[in-house]
Amino acid sequence: MNKKVFWISLVAVIISFFGGFLLANALNRNELNTIRAEIERLKNSSPQDKSEVSLSDEEIRQKIAEADKNPANFNFQKNLGLALYRYATMKQDAQLLAEIARLLTRANQQDAKDYEVLITLGNCYFDIGYIKKDNENLTKAREFYQKALSQKPNDVDVRTDLGLTYFLVNLPETDKALAEFQKSLQTNPKHEKTLQVTAQALLSQKKVAEAANYLTRLREVNPENQFLPELESQLSQQKQ
Repeated sequence: MNKKVFWISLVAVIISFFGGFLLANALNRNELNTIRAEIERLKNSSPQDKSEVSLSDEEIRQKIAEADKNPANFNFQKNLGLALYRYATMKQDAQLLAEIARLLTRANQQDAKDYEVLITLGNCYFDIGYIKKDNENLTKAREFYQKALSQKPNDVDVRTDLGLTYFLVNLPETDKALAEFQKSLQTNPKHEKTLQVTAQALLSQKKVAEAANYLTRLREVNPENQFLPELESQLSQQKQ
């Protein structure tokens, strides 16, 4: 069996929900994208489907140990970190996210300009901070988002997440968050997530008229937005 057939077989194992851990240095970009797409699909699937897919602690430890034995191998640290990231967020596993951040920090030290690594490091610290309600990790996330934006200032997703690092901390800096959200909306006025969090931030400041404007825009972009009913309820209460 050649290497390509071997990895395709392992991808089929994950897709069939039989477990198995196929993250190794030999993965090329297409294979990695296949895995990440499958994990993304599982992230959006039903709780029952999610419960059927689980990598064992031993499998994860083995791959991380393999990365630790090859710390100078940039591709291994990066590919393993990126592929594990979606799984860790699906499981809301702060401990695993910290391990992923450690792997990706190695990769970042070898190539400080790699955009995927910068964003995923930011996402790791963001998710840890969100799960733990921890300002320190949200601040770390901010640093990596800023580095990423120095390369691609019009990345709306990253810009909005940068804003959220100001909004979600204990003692929120809401005006700074809103300033970043506005930059995002200047690039993409119909960006759903940004419209949503802008409305949320304005409601936190009890700016009813402004929040109503953004909720109207959000409803036009996606009337099925899952947060829309709650935000509209908050708006209605504040109007009263």
